[in-house]
Amino acid sequence: MNLNTMQAQQTGSNGKYASVNGINMYYEIHGSGQPLVLIHGGGSTIYATFGKILPALAKYNQVIAVELQAHGHTSDRNAPSSFEQDADDVAALLKQLNISKASFFGFSNGGNTAMQVAIRHPNLVNRLIIASSMYRRDGIPQVFWDGMNHATIDNMPKQLRDAYLKINNDSAGLMTMFKRDAVRMQNFKDWNEADIKSIKAPTLVVAAVNDVMTPEHTVALYRLFSNGQLAILPGGHGDYLGEITTSAPPEEITYVLSLVELFLHSK
Repeated sequence: MNLNTMQAQQTGSNGKYASVNGINMYYEIHGSGQPLVLIHGGGSTIYATFGKILPALAKYNQVIAVELQAHGHTSDRNAPSSFEQDADDVAALLKQLNISKASFFGFSNGGNTAMQVAIRHPNLVNRLIIASSMYRRDGIPQVFWDGMNHATIDNMPKQLRDAYLKINNDSAGLMTMFKRDAVRMQNFKDWNEADIKSIKAPTLVVAAVNDVMTPEHTVALYRLFSNGQLAILPGGHGDYLGEITTSAPPEEITYVLSLVELFLHSK
């Protein structure tokens, strides 16, 4: 199956909602096999982040793809978003679905959420894929933080704005999502390395050589995992996934799919 065919098969027709910690949380289940939870990036949706690889992942896994607070189909709550709360929301959803153990694949902010799942709910985690994520402010150049402090909705990539509005034709909801994500990053504090070191699940750390965070930071994150693997790939943020704002060649996405499947299903 080529990538164009896989992309054409994307639908949200099997989407469902669950009442989770005060929000109406949207999720989709695809395929069968061992559970694999997909956690999208900031300002994103299931398909904006994982649209080009979800069908292939669902050939060998039971994919549970979620949308987090204020993102995509999922409602907001009258509280700021946080990686810790997102992690608790995902854990609560899996409990409702009677899934006692799963692997997690998080991209960008979703990778931070996946790490918090492993920190806060360690017995829930089989394997962990952390893609283009960070744990210290100094792992990202200062120009990023300076820009974040003055970010406006116009700075949000048009593809992500359009993806949200395609689901919710609601400019106020779009602004809420943007503000939740912007404030979370503006207020981000370095994580305690001991918390990350407490993660014992096999972990694959992935990033691009020209990612938002530096390669050196990605290596430092990898070294905190006692059972870690590392892959630094060509390109920029999300290129290797075919994330909606990127234009990676199909062969690069196919390579990453092979890498992910090898990691998930190795003994």
